[in-house]
Amino acid sequence: MANVVNSLKLLFDRPNEPMVSPKGDNNALFQVTEQYLGEDYQNNGIEINNRYGDTATEIIPLKDLQQVPRFTLARQLPRDAEFSTFLPAHQEMADEVIDELLSVPENQLQDFLSTCVFARVNLNPQLFNYCYSVALLHRNDTKNVPIQNFAETFPSKFMDSRVFAQAREAAAVSSQGAPRIPIIIPRDFTATDLDNEHRLAYFREDIGVNLHHWHWHLVYPFSARQRRIVDKDRRGELFYYMHQQIIARYNGERLNNSLPRVKKFSNWNEPIPEPYFPKLDSLTTSRGWPPRQANMFWQDLNRPVDGLNITVNDMRRWRRNVEEAISTGFAQKADGTTQTLDIDTLGNMVESSILSPNPQLYGALHNNGHSFAAYMHDPKHEYLESFSVMADEATTMRDPFFYRWHAFIDDLFQTFKESTHVRPYTRSELENPGVQISSVRVESSTGDQNILNTFWTQSDVDLSRGLDFSNRGPVFARFTHLNHRPFQYVIDVNNTGDARRTTVRIFIAPKFDERNLPWALSDQRKMFIEMDKFVIPLNAGQNTIVRQSSESSVSIPFEQTFRDLSQQGTDPRQIDLVSFNYCGCGWPQHMLVPKGTEPGAQYDLFVMLSNYDLDSVNNPDGSTLTCKEASSYCGLKDKLYPDRRSMGYPFDRPSNTAANIDDFILPNMFRQDITIRLQNVTEPNPKNAAN
Repeated sequence: MANVVNSLKLLFDRPNEPMVSPKGDNNALFQVTEQYLGEDYQNNGIEINNRYGDTATEIIPLKDLQQVPRFTLARQLPRDAEFSTFLPAHQEMADEVIDELLSVPENQLQDFLSTCVFARVNLNPQLFNYCYSVALLHRNDTKNVPIQNFAETFPSKFMDSRVFAQAREAAAVSSQGAPRIPIIIPRDFTATDLDNEHRLAYFREDIGVNLHHWHWHLVYPFSARQRRIVDKDRRGELFYYMHQQIIARYNGERLNNSLPRVKKFSNWNEPIPEPYFPKLDSLTTSRGWPPRQANMFWQDLNRPVDGLNITVNDMRRWRRNVEEAISTGFAQKADGTTQTLDIDTLGNMVESSILSPNPQLYGALHNNGHSFAAYMHDPKHEYLESFSVMADEATTMRDPFFYRWHAFIDDLFQTFKESTHVRPYTRSELENPGVQISSVRVESSTGDQNILNTFWTQSDVDLSRGLDFSNRGPVFARFTHLNHRPFQYVIDVNNTGDARRTTVRIFIAPKFDERNLPWALSDQRKMFIEMDKFVIPLNAGQNTIVRQSSESSVSIPFEQTFRDLSQQGTDPRQIDLVSFNYCGCGWPQHMLVPKGTEPGAQYDLFVMLSNYDLDSVNNPDGSTLTCKEASSYCGLKDKLYPDRRSMGYPFDRPSNTAANIDDFILPNMFRQDITIRLQNVTEPNPKNAAN
């Protein structure tokens, strides 16, 4: 069993290399038969495999498959093509492969391994990586197989293309025992601050931020032949909430950089003024990712090779139908009947997932918006160009247009939340009788009180697993990214009733808008970002709650973004592999705190102790909110979302009584002024492997 698990890990290694060659740092070799030879190695593959066997440290046997997968659709994608789940043709391919991998009976891991090796040999490496990762996540017998950090297996999606010549040189030198000198990735490699949007590059191009988006969509695919893969508890609502929080965070960062909130892309006849030049080259296609020039337009798409034949007018029609559903409060099903619209259904309609009540009527606004943006440079496939970064879930957050598009998508959800079909919370739904917060403060590790300190850190990522056809040996790229000093929340609360449980909900938001004026709550509620949420017992009388920033239910630990899978035990929260595989989609810990400003940005810290009787869900094993999972964004595997309230509660709905945040406060809530101060220094990560 353990040996098979270790063998499954190796299928992430060097995705473009053939299976006849050794895999992993320990030089393990899969013993292939003729069944496992791709077209390029039919004549000499066995001979090459045997030759490597003389020096291999481990030989991994494979079973000949009694039923060989045909992969009728998936084989049509060339090995040197990019892959995107946003493209209908590619999604059908992925559905075919995932179904084949999941159809191998549970606990027959040797059969599963052999099927996966066959798939890797015969399929596009990016298509295989996606399908293999989804299959590992959704099989019970592979929960202990770690999903490789995508930045390590496909590094060209995350860094300046100029580094790879240096990386191969470094691998050759390292393999001879020379010191491991990291390759420095400049913080400003895509543009200069002459472009105002580049001020946000530290956010948009952050490795952890992009890994978060990639990993979330592995956990929550929108299409599959087996409905259970998609049909998870409150999946559509989680699609809304995760992206809403991204937009709230992005808008806060814009204010910290003296920029207004992002303007939603709602007039699809207008040019897009923001250009983007990604400076990425694909190691799969050996081509550069297409840039977007300033002032380009959406154009009708007619790309049969991608399964795309849609017009901007199609998008307008689907938009009108979605807006009509929001206006009436009813969604029309494919059989002509209607159902009451809720936020979960709306999320599945807008994306859309296979859970949409009527894909023909409502289309796929979100997904096709990505495709329109990704193909403005070649909408009819005249020039045989591939898509831009907007169509890849691992790169799309790099593009400023991602946020303009998602501002439009979020506005659909906000319109529904502000409609008459969603009533504001009553006082009884917000209060927690007998619970009164007397004070809240944050204490920084620097000794400051109510001041959060951010700074820059340089951390290393090992590229060697993604450097195909080069010498073995670790190769480190060093990135500069935002970070914050550790801190803790201290909450003093009086419980006048009996001992009970309560849910602690912590949010922050900028105190002033772009005009430096206090917010109306109707606007500020959309700016609050969730920092933490956890369940805790309250004794009768006085209580002091202390919570470390590193325990956040929103984020994954720093070590999981810049991690070495061979060193799982160094994880400060001791998260097991199944937790990472499922909950690795959380927000990166190093980006938990907004950048702030050097003089200090003023923020509102909001803490609420809600009524646990109205919060709790009936999970079979009694699971509650836990710091060990990024449950706010990821939910819990095979369980109900661990909070009965609407996601974003209490700020997900407008108030009909409070004009500002102070009017909103009840005894079980507290608002505290805090400052986020940027210490504009750069420090090395003490855990870097190459120092």
